[in-house]
Amino acid sequence: MSGMNALADPALMPTGRTMRAALLTGTGGPEVVRIGEAPVPAQLHSELLVRVAGAGVNPIDAKTRAGGGAAGAIPSFPATIGNEFSGVVARTSHELAEFQPGDEVYGMVLYPRYSGAWAEYVSTPALCVARKPESLDLVEAGAVPLAALTAWAAVIDAGRVRSGCRVLVHAGAGGVGHLAVQLAHYYGAHVIATASAANRDWLLELGADEAVDYRAQRFEDAVTEPVDLVVDLVGNVRDDTGSRSLRVLRDGGTIVNVPTGSWPTMLEEAAAEDRGIVASTLKLQPDGRILETIAQLFDQGALRTRIERVFPLAEAGTAQALVEAGHVRGKVVIDVRA
Repeated sequence: MSGMNALADPALMPTGRTMRAALLTGTGGPEVVRIGEAPVPAQLHSELLVRVAGAGVNPIDAKTRAGGGAAGAIPSFPATIGNEFSGVVARTSHELAEFQPGDEVYGMVLYPRYSGAWAEYVSTPALCVARKPESLDLVEAGAVPLAALTAWAAVIDAGRVRSGCRVLVHAGAGGVGHLAVQLAHYYGAHVIATASAANRDWLLELGADEAVDYRAQRFEDAVTEPVDLVVDLVGNVRDDTGSRSLRVLRDGGTIVNVPTGSWPTMLEEAAAEDRGIVASTLKLQPDGRILETIAQLFDQGALRTRIERVFPLAEAGTAQALVEAGHVRGKVVIDVRA
């Protein structure tokens, strides 16, 4: 505990009541993301005030900006945005708290109930953070929590992957996908990933046993044996990927659809198969204890992440547009300090 008996580190605390942040001025295209001043969030009860270093950019951020996602819960505009971060604890809740000023952490903010992570400071419950992986720098770590927790929820919590399972991961080269591939491999599954041909060798390096070029081959033709779990990171927004996935599931298998609203008829279609298929959407739970395990896996070399590009905070809108366009290998992250 680097700051025992000191609730705050003056060198890490804000110098005024406002901070620099990426703000949504309303809903719409990337042009509604502007850089401006926002109130420094209050640190209350068991929360931590964290000075942000890195903040990941995810598809849900673009959906929210466009008026979907969590947009309906934003109380007013302008509003900060962003769900995941890494940084340094500036203020803690009490002298013997687990995290102390100066500790390097990574985690999630319950956005939009809390102000977003694309800002110089966040305040978030201590249960939503963990010490960052030592093998990642502060900016890299900011791109991990949401994607890793989503992959964990799909593969481990919902999918219950174990040795000998067969797992199909759609969009295996994306932010969640490349971590889902690695987790399934680590826990002993035979992993099949769909991606473009350019990502084939990289996915095999990460632990995929098979990589299917979705542009050149129908994945249902390439999957020669039924799978136990489909991690669907596409849904039916492209070529009925979700519906077609039911054909490769074994009787009693599980399909987890992640992107919100991407396959509205999933439950009905799965039930119509009459084969005992378990179908579920997914809402991750920010859990610091799971993030501790994920940090250990990174430091052991069992997990790694790829950063496609780092943007300064001033280019947050451009970063979001890149993710929204798709075909990002790994993650995009904002260096809030830049």
